[in-house]
Amino acid sequence: MILKGVLSDRDAWSAVGRCSIEKAVEIVGTRTALLVMREAYYGTTRFDDFAERVGMTRAATASRLAALVDAGLLEQRDYQEPGQRTRKEYVITESGRDLVPVVWALFQWGGKHSPSPTPLELTHHDCGATVDVEVRCAEGHLVGLDDVELRIARRERPVPSGGSDA
Repeated sequence: MILKGVLSDRDAWSAVGRCSIEKAVEIVGTRTALLVMREAYYGTTRFDDFAERVGMTRAATASRLAALVDAGLLEQRDYQEPGQRTRKEYVITESGRDLVPVVWALFQWGGKHSPSPTPLELTHHDCGATVDVEVRCAEGHLVGLDDVELRIARRERPVPSGGSDA
């Protein structure tokens, strides 16, 4: 990776406390957060099902679901079984859907570097081909680590001195 502009002098700036990776990890950087999201992608919506499928206590499940709702990855919706009280279910938001490539990349990496006894693969429903996560530029070119430049984004809000959104 190539650091560009003011970022090229690594001693002149720090991303601590301002890095988008750091901020993302604060939200989804725990084992249970990613596993709850995995279950949501698999179609789980009910509290008890999350607790059972992830192997968490009720207290841990409540805490993790609340954090993911607060972060905007899941939203609560009311549902009611006939003759039962109204309860909450957890549904993926647009922000939660935007996390899918990250989770799929972890799935792909884990399958390659830490295979399980029951290997699974992601496949395209329409044609059956395996699904691979790739990094591409906005022009569609496949991009590797050595092909990436890190620079301050061109946007209206300037990054304050002494940090970056790296």
